[in-house]
Amino acid sequence: MFYMIIVGFFTVVGMLISGRLKSKFNKYAKVPLQSGKSGAEVAKDMLTHYGIHDVKIVQGQGFLSDHYNPKSKTIALSPDVFQGRSIAAAAVAAHECGHAVQHAKAYSMLTLRSKLVPVVQISTRAQQFLFMGFIFGMGASAAFGNIMLLVLTITFGMTALFSMVTLPVEFDASKRALVWLDESGATHGSEYDGAKDALWWAAMTYVSSALASLVIFLYFLLSFLGSD
Repeated sequence: MFYMIIVGFFTVVGMLISGRLKSKFNKYAKVPLQSGKSGAEVAKDMLTHYGIHDVKIVQGQGFLSDHYNPKSKTIALSPDVFQGRSIAAAAVAAHECGHAVQHAKAYSMLTLRSKLVPVVQISTRAQQFLFMGFIFGMGASAAFGNIMLLVLTITFGMTALFSMVTLPVEFDASKRALVWLDESGATHGSEYDGAKDALWWAAMTYVSSALASLVIFLYFLLSFLGSD
């Protein structure tokens, strides 16, 4: 029951922050850049500034689905960002380029996060299997139940670790983006302030996720320690 309360609480918090982020994006998506450049053009300018010529900029699908893929060296920008000529488009495009810059400079936390991805994928599958096991009574035996609880604790520990490592990666990408937007003149005055505001709310979604993962891990850890 307590686990469901935790999940429910952070789900609500996450929804509120996500709603605020969408509101901020929509607000700044209506404010055009003085330069008139699109998100794709802003991204190209930033990559060129850092001497990065092996990263592709493509148009993806969906809303705020922007991401950088270090394996294929591709920046996928959502249609509103790729085509948009607004403060929001510039901020998001520069943020994703921030990840490309991290990759080019071998930023240690990005490297660590990339290495953790397959581990977290396995952990997520294990969690689903173990929860199904609990539902169907596989943990009825005290000994077997403790083993399942231990595995859950470990898998949620890996999820929490991944979420915590993600925080500096995302904050650093935004920092790099804002520095470039300011120093390159890609944004001016209130444009820069708007970009900073939008990226701050984007960062809060990761903070919420990290806190949720950490609390859930601690819950299972204390449950396991209390079962001995």
